[in-house]
Amino acid sequence: MAKKYLVYLAQSYPNFRKAELESLAVLNNIKVDLSSHDESSPFMIVELENDDEAFRWIDRSILSRGIYELWGHGANLEELHKNVQETSKQYWDEYMGTSFKFDIISYQGGKRSRKQQIELFETFSYLAFKGAIKMKSPDQTFTILEKYHVIDRKPVEIADYMWFGREVNLSARSKGALDKYLIPQRPYYGTTTFDSELALITCNLSLCGPGKFMYDPFTGTGAFLYAGAFFGSSVFGSDIDVRPLRGKNKDKTIKKNFEYYKTSTLFCDAVCMDFTNNAFRQDFLIDSIVCDPPYGVREGLKVCGTKREDRFETKKDLIIEGEKAYLRRDFVQPKKPYELDSLLDDLLKFSAEKLPVGGRLSFWMPTANDDFVPTIIPQHEDLELVYSLVQDFNKWARRLLVYVKRDDSYKGITLTKEQRTVANNFRDRYFTGFSPKTCQNKDSKEGESFSQ
Repeated sequence: MAKKYLVYLAQSYPNFRKAELESLAVLNNIKVDLSSHDESSPFMIVELENDDEAFRWIDRSILSRGIYELWGHGANLEELHKNVQETSKQYWDEYMGTSFKFDIISYQGGKRSRKQQIELFETFSYLAFKGAIKMKSPDQTFTILEKYHVIDRKPVEIADYMWFGREVNLSARSKGALDKYLIPQRPYYGTTTFDSELALITCNLSLCGPGKFMYDPFTGTGAFLYAGAFFGSSVFGSDIDVRPLRGKNKDKTIKKNFEYYKTSTLFCDAVCMDFTNNAFRQDFLIDSIVCDPPYGVREGLKVCGTKREDRFETKKDLIIEGEKAYLRRDFVQPKKPYELDSLLDDLLKFSAEKLPVGGRLSFWMPTANDDFVPTIIPQHEDLELVYSLVQDFNKWARRLLVYVKRDDSYKGITLTKEQRTVANNFRDRYFTGFSPKTCQNKDSKEGESFSQ
C-alpha cells in the first residue's frame, strides 16, 4: 500500500524542479505522480511505495531539500494535531523505543527562541516516545514544517500551513553538494566556467550514475565532468581549444580538480579534439552527452577544416625533416568558421549515433528573448525532446534541451537548420543589442516539459 510523503523543495530554479524529480524517478525506476507540483510552493505531497523508494529518489537531488513520511498536516497547530492523531497512529509503535529528536523548518517564517521551540515540541507529547532524546545522530528525526507569507518584507506571526513528518532522507543539496562544488574553491577554473549548481542539475537530468559513461565535447575547464563524476559516472571530455585542457600551470589543471574532489578514478581523460571529426570507435556507445556549446561570443565558432580546400590540398604532401607535415607532433590543424545552427545539427547527429536506447543528450542553447520561436529548436528523428527549460536573463535567455534516444519503434522528425524557420543568430544579436521582449512567442512556456 502506497504511503504519503512530503517533499521539501528548494526555491532555486523552480521551473527545473519537476524535470529533475521526473528524471530521478526514471533513473531509480520509481513511479510517482508529480501533478501536485506548484512552482510557487516549496512543499509537495506525493505517494510512494515505501521508504526505500523515497530515500533513493531524493538522495542525489539538487533542487530538493528533503523528504518526510507524512504523519499529518493542517491550517493551524490544532488542525495539525488532530490530523496526526487521526491518520498516523499505525506508525507510532515502530519508533517507540528508538532515539529521536524534533526539528522545525519555517519557510519564510521568523526564528523562534529555543524556549518557544521546546514549547511547540512538547505539544506532541501524546506520541509518548520512550527512546532517548539525541540531538546528534538520532535514529529518527521528527520535523514540523511551516509555511508563512510575508507582508512588507516581514513574515506574519501565524503560519499559513503546517506539516508534521518523519525525516526519511535529506538531498545532496542539504548534505553540502553546492558548497563542495563552489567554483572559487577549485584549484582551477576560468572566467567562463559553467555554474556548478546548474552543472549538477544538468547531470541529474542526463541520468549520470555509476557504471555509466559521460562525455562533454566542449569541456573547457571541466565543469560538467566534475558534476558527472560526483554522481558516479566515468567521464571523458574534449575541446578543440587545447589551452583550457592544459590548465594554467601544473597545480591548476583539470586533473588537479579531480584530485581535489577525490574522483580521479572516474576521470578517463580530456583531449584536444573536434567532435565533428572525432577519434571514437564507430561502435563505442556513450550513456550521457552533456555540454554547453560555445555561443561564439568571445570568438567565432570553429571546427577543423579550411575555407580554402584547394590550398590545403597543395600542402598535404609537404615534407618537413623527412616526415609529412600533418603527421608531425607540432602540426597545427587548420580551422574554419562554423555556425551555431550547424554545430547543433552535428551534435544531434553525433548523439543519435553514439547514445544507447534510453541514453540522454543535454545541452544549453542561447537565444534572444525578442526573437524566440519554438521552431529554432533542432530535432532528430531518433531523439525525443523531453525537456525544454528556460533560464531567463531578461534581454536574452538560454534553454536546457534534454533528448532521449528511442528505439526503432519511435517515429520522430529531423528538423535541420535549413528546415527551421528562424536562424539562431545569437552572436550577431549579442553584439548589435537586444530589443525589449515584444515578440516572444506566446506558446513558448518557461520550464516546458514534454511527455516522458
